[in-house]
Amino acid sequence: MYYVYAVYNQENNKIYVGQTENIDERLKLHNSKEFKGSYTSRFSGNWKLVYKEEVKTRKEALVREKQLKSYQGRQLIKRFIPL
Repeated sequence: MYYVYAVYNQENNKIYVGQTENIDERLKLHNSKEFKGSYTSRFSGNWKLVYKEEVKTRKEALVREKQLKSYQGRQLIKRFIPL
């Protein structure tokens, strides 16, 4: 199984959408700042999981990730961000 997910950094009001096989490990990586060139490592503060969807294949995950990165997809994700 694969997951399409969105994480949110409240301190910087940023959203990141991605896909992975292991959601728990991926969230740890986002918060570890281990990969200096990655998008999420550029911002201070913690990333919190605000949305996840389970799909069967990586191909499905990539298609759904692209949809969620669109304007309409971001509007959907914003509904899950606590105010």
